[in-house]
Amino acid sequence: MQWLAAMITPAQELAAAPILRTEFALEAGHGPVASALLSASSFGIFEATVNGVPVSDEVLSPGWSSYEWRVRFRTYDVTRLLRPRSVLGILLGNGWYRGRLGWTGARCVYGDRLGAIAQLDVTFADGHVQTVLTSDAWLAGPSEITSDDLYDGQTVDARRRDRNWTRPGADLSTWAPVEVLPFDTSRLTPYVGPPVRRQETLAPTRVWTSPAGNTLFDFGQNLVGWLRLEVRGSAGTEIAVRHAEVLENGELAVRPLRSAQATDRYVLSGELDVFEPTLTFHGFRFAEISGWNGDLDSRSVEAVVVHSDLARTGYFTCSDPLLNQLHSNVVWGLKGNFLDLPTDCPQRDERLGWTGDIAVFAPSAAFLFDVREFLRDWLHDLSAEQSAAGGRVPYVVPDALKLLPEAATDFAHESTAIWGDAAVWVPWSLWLAYGDRQVLQEQYTSMASHARRVESLLSPSGLWDSGFQFGDWLDPQAPPNDPFTARADSSVVATACAYRTARIVSEAAALLGDSEDSRRFAHLSERLRAAFRLHYVRHDGTVTSDAPTVYALAIAFGLLDEETSRLAGERLAQLVAENGFRVATGFAGTAYVTDALTVTGHLTEAYRLLLETECPSWLYPVTMGATTIWERWDSMLPDGTVNPGEMTSFNHYALGAVADWIHRVVGGIAPLQPGYSRVLIAPRPGGGLTWAESSLETPHGRVRVRWEQGQDEVTVHATIPPGVAGLIDLPGRQKEEVGDGTHRRTFRPQDMVIAGEAP
Repeated sequence: MQWLAAMITPAQELAAAPILRTEFALEAGHGPVASALLSASSFGIFEATVNGVPVSDEVLSPGWSSYEWRVRFRTYDVTRLLRPRSVLGILLGNGWYRGRLGWTGARCVYGDRLGAIAQLDVTFADGHVQTVLTSDAWLAGPSEITSDDLYDGQTVDARRRDRNWTRPGADLSTWAPVEVLPFDTSRLTPYVGPPVRRQETLAPTRVWTSPAGNTLFDFGQNLVGWLRLEVRGSAGTEIAVRHAEVLENGELAVRPLRSAQATDRYVLSGELDVFEPTLTFHGFRFAEISGWNGDLDSRSVEAVVVHSDLARTGYFTCSDPLLNQLHSNVVWGLKGNFLDLPTDCPQRDERLGWTGDIAVFAPSAAFLFDVREFLRDWLHDLSAEQSAAGGRVPYVVPDALKLLPEAATDFAHESTAIWGDAAVWVPWSLWLAYGDRQVLQEQYTSMASHARRVESLLSPSGLWDSGFQFGDWLDPQAPPNDPFTARADSSVVATACAYRTARIVSEAAALLGDSEDSRRFAHLSERLRAAFRLHYVRHDGTVTSDAPTVYALAIAFGLLDEETSRLAGERLAQLVAENGFRVATGFAGTAYVTDALTVTGHLTEAYRLLLETECPSWLYPVTMGATTIWERWDSMLPDGTVNPGEMTSFNHYALGAVADWIHRVVGGIAPLQPGYSRVLIAPRPGGGLTWAESSLETPHGRVRVRWEQGQDEVTVHATIPPGVAGLIDLPGRQKEEVGDGTHRRTFRPQDMVIAGEAP
């Protein structure tokens, strides 16, 4: 669109979240209004109203993008809200733009002035267009919100609430002027991804008094959002609501929040007050409400779940309640961290778009929800940041670290494996899930740029064995305050990842018709593979550092020949067994260890690893009451105390990347061609499960697989949507090409023997 509006800001600080306002009359003589479209964006976050009515149900818009290059806007149909004389208002909050960002305490990272830009185009029946624009003719006034911050919470003084400003002709003699901010409207770009919305509400499952005398609420689920509170009390009474994910010693465990206050404060008006802090968000299961002696129960307190508006596509359930809860934890971890961008965590003083997390989790995400547009939007920011950094993919996107000097010293800023590989692995995951070349076309320059930068960092030996690496971040044996310590050699990890990246970029180039690039990156991948095998792999299949992660990556990424892969699989299975089937991998290996075991004939070990309940394991947090995926395997210790490390979150989705294996191997659904135009039906029962069911809404329709373990046979039911071809691959049977429709097949449990391993 052609922007005529200006970015405006209050000419003076108002000691409150500001409201920007204009009043206008519809032009006469042109007939009725045919349409009225409002396009709006902001520095900070905004809520727009026409005559006091919200223009949309979305919240926290325009979210967080790489503001230096991309300020997103959305267009709203406000036709039904217009009157002969109307008031257009915009409430501004600090959001990511001016609020606290990162763990250093920094504020105003992108700028110290909030701003709004809006353009209302009113089209009449005769084709005439009346345009209402943000300009220096607007006015600014204070709202009842006296403070707002994403980390620290929101304060509302209901005594200051005044809705007169929403009415035409209101007395605004105390309001202040606005001024125009310098702003290049070419930075404005339409949203690609979905908005953030309220998704559901949860009533408290328990209300009680803590040992210290505090009133605590348990909502039964670790979630992201806020509390909606309805209360009537004496004017001036102040209520405080503090949030936390877990309890410790019967009280809120707030140490994992670090410096984030996560506290909302409300001053009562004396009338019936409804408080909902929409300029902040919290990650919590528990809330403490203080300052109120009246009744508070499920009728007056509810938790509002907030995240990007994503359509659910994939489901899984089985006979094991613990595994079902683990899968639910993965789903809720995604919902809590897919709030406008894929973040690491939603609760402490961080909440950044760490690239490593989504690099390994993207396949799971793309099964569970339709994340195509959500991640495309984020990848546009990645490309912008990468281009500005000379081809280096930052560790977080948007790259707030470059604006936080104190945080920048924590890491050596250069391309790194897995985190940087998000530039390649995420678009490739979207291609496989949705079969849409658009994401490859949009991201190919970024993908190839990352691969070339990695190539420039290789040593003369052909290995990626110098420079900073996160490596196998959060190895379970790493000390609480040293997450870098890992058994897996970081150079082995990096070189394996470099190989996978080069191979993917070669395939992407071929798909896009760039044969020269395809050959170049294929050659690079073969050089990396040869160097990896020469320097890191012994003839007996042992891989340097002899840690589960190095075997998982070498096998899953295809770095080994068939015989060496078999030997490496035996060693991996041995290490897994020697560790009591507890997890021994960090970020790098966890997403791939069960696959590596499966493809080398060790399905039994893969199931035992998945279903182990002793810490560290996927199910240990479930036995401890977890309802989301934890950052650390032992974020909570067996005695109920919180891990002593400074970095301890109870809502991190990365270690839930095993869901991808669950969907494909336990559930039995995988794409044989991108977008599931050809689907593989290949469930592999095991682990004592007696049944499992999975389903997926593909771009072509729903695929569903259910298997049941009988006394003498396993029965598989598979439904394939119209126009889709399927391949049924079951133990002891020939692979079978089938068409759409419902298919029933059986096989004998004894046919599950794989490489001498019984399920």
